[in-house]
Amino acid sequence: MSRKKSIWDVFASVKLAIIIISLVAVTSIMGTFIPQNKPIQWYDQEYGTNLAQLLLKLDITNMYGSWWFLILLGLLSTNLLVCSLERFPSTWQQIKTDGLDTPITRLENMSNQQEWRSSLLLSPTVSALAAKLHLGGWNSSIRQGVGDTRLFAQKGRWSRIGVYLVHLSILVIFVGAIIGELFGFKGNVMIPETQQTDKIYTASGNQTIDLGFTVRCDSFNLEFYPTGMVKKYKSDLTIIQDGQELFQAAIEVNSPLHYQGITLYQASYEGYQDFMIKVTNKTSGHSNNSIVAYQEKGQWPQEGLTFGVVNAEGIGPAVSQLKIWFSDGKGAPSLFWLNNGATATIIKDSTEYLITGKQMYATGLQVSKDPGVWVVYSGCGLMLLGLVVAFFMSHQRVWIVAKEDDTGVAVLLAGSSHKNKEGFERIFNDLAEILRKSTLTQDIV
Repeated sequence: MSRKKSIWDVFASVKLAIIIISLVAVTSIMGTFIPQNKPIQWYDQEYGTNLAQLLLKLDITNMYGSWWFLILLGLLSTNLLVCSLERFPSTWQQIKTDGLDTPITRLENMSNQQEWRSSLLLSPTVSALAAKLHLGGWNSSIRQGVGDTRLFAQKGRWSRIGVYLVHLSILVIFVGAIIGELFGFKGNVMIPETQQTDKIYTASGNQTIDLGFTVRCDSFNLEFYPTGMVKKYKSDLTIIQDGQELFQAAIEVNSPLHYQGITLYQASYEGYQDFMIKVTNKTSGHSNNSIVAYQEKGQWPQEGLTFGVVNAEGIGPAVSQLKIWFSDGKGAPSLFWLNNGATATIIKDSTEYLITGKQMYATGLQVSKDPGVWVVYSGCGLMLLGLVVAFFMSHQRVWIVAKEDDTGVAVLLAGSSHKNKEGFERIFNDLAEILRKSTLTQDIV
């Protein structure tokens, strides 16, 4: 029994809470300095083989999902739970206590107290005081005693549970984080334009994850500043399920796509030395889409056309212009420069063609599933509520004792608040002034 009691006392200790919170804070800061979930080769290159192996063994490269970090969170959760259970009974007693049983001697010793005499009889005095308390929003109760009548009124008694709401919110957030860690995932994928995938790769690149649906990149587009710097980029995606195209969506940085609890973020891109050439015969309306490697030929056999990209400015991640070679096999080929993604009109043997050329890209998507995110959001909302209650509300109580004697009715008003003593003093003095006037009082000399 003594052993159980000692373990309980350890977990009920505020010192233990400070130690655990400090450890969680320090390790969390460590996790911001050491990039998480990178491939093993990356850690070898950055920190050297020996240090990289040590980081991997200690799970510092996946710190927030490591066994020791989860143990820290478990200890902190246990500490919060035990501390709350240890202190809540006394708090509950304060909430439910009948203030009418408070001894008069205690009321007379309170720092907030005033006395006066009423010019009314006892019953009208009590009625006037009760009416004013009710108008002021005070929840009051009355008890007729021997020789006196007592009133007890209070506001904000449930504000005492604010700190426990904060404790509970932390536990809820931890539960949500654990749900996300156990049943969610994070990964990345590069999808070239016109291609599709139903799998992504974990951050380490060692495992694949099935999405349960297929994502196709229809197109990828870059916008540039006049200086040549990339302004923004976006992907046009199609979601396919069981062979059917469900919908299309455009995503940009900070504008992700959500489907079946999975979120696809626009994260990066990669430019290829391949080009997407679209040729349209304006007369017939027929078109041909081809992917042509740099300085190689593409063909449209039905029209007898040959084309390719023979030169480009900025070849690499972002081509600004490309030089098109275009021939129908009946005369001299056409050579012309075209802005990346632009369209030109070429006439060959009285046939008008529209030619669009753009560099081919792969869109880089960051994909995540976190089924615990709404639990975390709920915990954050609960924490906000608890902080508001804990810091901006207080349990305010007032007592009134009206006693009839040979010369009339004497009134004793006392009050207390468990927080914000200075603020309550102003509230108490204002209330005392209102109650005095309600009984047509004269101060005791």
